[in-house]
Amino acid sequence: MPTPTWQELGAQKRASILAEIPKEWLLPSIPSVEEVKDVSGTYTHQFLSAREIEITESDAEVIVEKTRGGVWSCVDVCKAFCHRAAIAHQLTNCLHEIFFTAALHDAELLDKNYAQSAPLGPLHGLPISLKDQIHVRNVETSMGYIGWLGTFEGKPRQPHHADFESELVRELRQLGAILYVKTSVPHTLMCGQTVNNIIGFTENPKNRYLTAGGSSGGEGALIGARGSVVGFGTDIGGSIRVPAAFNGLYGLRPSSGRLPYEGMANSMDGQNTILSVVGPLATTVSALRLVTKGLLSTEPWSHDPLVVEMPWRAEQEKLPEKLVFGVIRHDGVVGVTPPIKRALEMTISALKKQGHEASSPQPIKQAIANDRQQVIEWTPPPHSTLHTISSKVWSYDSGNDCNSAFALSAETPSPLMNPPYNPTDPEFTASQIAENNVAQRTIKKQYLEYWNSTVALTGTGRPVDAVLSPAAPFPAARPGAFPYYGYTSWVNLLDYTSVAFPVTQVDGGVDKVEEGYVPLNDDDKICYESYDPQIYDGAHVALQIVGRRFQEERMLAIADVTSAALKVL
Repeated sequence: MPTPTWQELGAQKRASILAEIPKEWLLPSIPSVEEVKDVSGTYTHQFLSAREIEITESDAEVIVEKTRGGVWSCVDVCKAFCHRAAIAHQLTNCLHEIFFTAALHDAELLDKNYAQSAPLGPLHGLPISLKDQIHVRNVETSMGYIGWLGTFEGKPRQPHHADFESELVRELRQLGAILYVKTSVPHTLMCGQTVNNIIGFTENPKNRYLTAGGSSGGEGALIGARGSVVGFGTDIGGSIRVPAAFNGLYGLRPSSGRLPYEGMANSMDGQNTILSVVGPLATTVSALRLVTKGLLSTEPWSHDPLVVEMPWRAEQEKLPEKLVFGVIRHDGVVGVTPPIKRALEMTISALKKQGHEASSPQPIKQAIANDRQQVIEWTPPPHSTLHTISSKVWSYDSGNDCNSAFALSAETPSPLMNPPYNPTDPEFTASQIAENNVAQRTIKKQYLEYWNSTVALTGTGRPVDAVLSPAAPFPAARPGAFPYYGYTSWVNLLDYTSVAFPVTQVDGGVDKVEEGYVPLNDDDKICYESYDPQIYDGAHVALQIVGRRFQEERMLAIADVTSAALKVL
């Protein structure tokens, strides 16, 4: 019998994913993007019951209140999200693994436990989706590689692998969460859009002309379509914040060592200059807080040697009455499109209306002229330097790790991929890696000193409390047009804490193309030329709040304040 081609293996896996969906949940047809551009909201209601709509339109904190209070059964909640996740996948290609049967079994056990004693934990009955780097017992992890199908991370499966789970999974189960799907990723993980040869291209449910982001793009699309309200992704260059931003969600990028990464699959495992971190994406800031606080209550440092012993610090959530923000309007490398500019001005205006201040990288004379508007100068070390250092990291092995995974099945990377490495370049030597690490340490020190120096400008006796920044040059990337990750990767290089948050939506009649714009470089040109107000009309527009290392509680609180200010603008 001939060996199946990689194309045939991919088709078989695609079919097996759909086979896990109950027949009564299969859609009669899938509309084209021209027919239905937005499948994120009421479009899917036609396939759901009123009860399912009520459950899946509720946010995480409401769900756990009702499951823990006995108002909703865990089985009913689980079924509702399984159904909506199945619809979301058929419309956007956002799932790699479906395990509804196991999830419903777990939900039944939770209901029995509740009837006999009490809720299992703070996440009792909350469905949580997982990026396909995270191992779950008896569930495959392909990470988008065809050569990983039927294996354990590309190696022959052993009997003990069936029960293997990532540390995060063990802790979520301990807290009472229900796990039911694993979401799509781009093969290599090194991409701001999600595409692979197994499920194809993952579309943005709000605007199917656009990408869902990456590499946690399946999470972004699923939660954006309300097939989940909270899930976990990973972030090494923006892979939580970009999908959160593109899909109108909130996403937390914690500092490395705050949440458990133990037992997850990864690309370039062992590369330690910039560590990948795990964090949540959700429909609300409160949901980010709920699951992060819950995980820390399990004392993950007792099970993951890289987690810092740092319980949840409630005192960090207590904010001063007046906050001071730094603002990055342009990072000096690639400009931002009109909707991002408008989102920045909206957010600055909303914060000032609440009595906060915003500092901006303006010339000193302009800052003085705007003193009555409480605008001060913000001039950090060059982000071009940060971008140069972080870009070298992805080329340490010249793509050998990723190319080895492709070679397992002889599959070819998707033509939409724009890998950050050049396979024709030689691998970095130990001395060159050390040199880049020294450059990283140097810029970390410079950024720290600059941030500290802003105490002389704020008038509060404190340095700037947080930095307001774009998460990308555009509201979402068009397929194959995401050449620059500098608006998120600087945070990873410095290992800062960041929260992505939604601001508004593109208005094609307002956010018009900036005529006469002169691009600074090729990446800037691609980003500028990819923006079309009519194509982008209605897409989510988001930003990020950035704080220093291990300021998760504080940045979540500041993101909450910022979002509240926007609601009353």
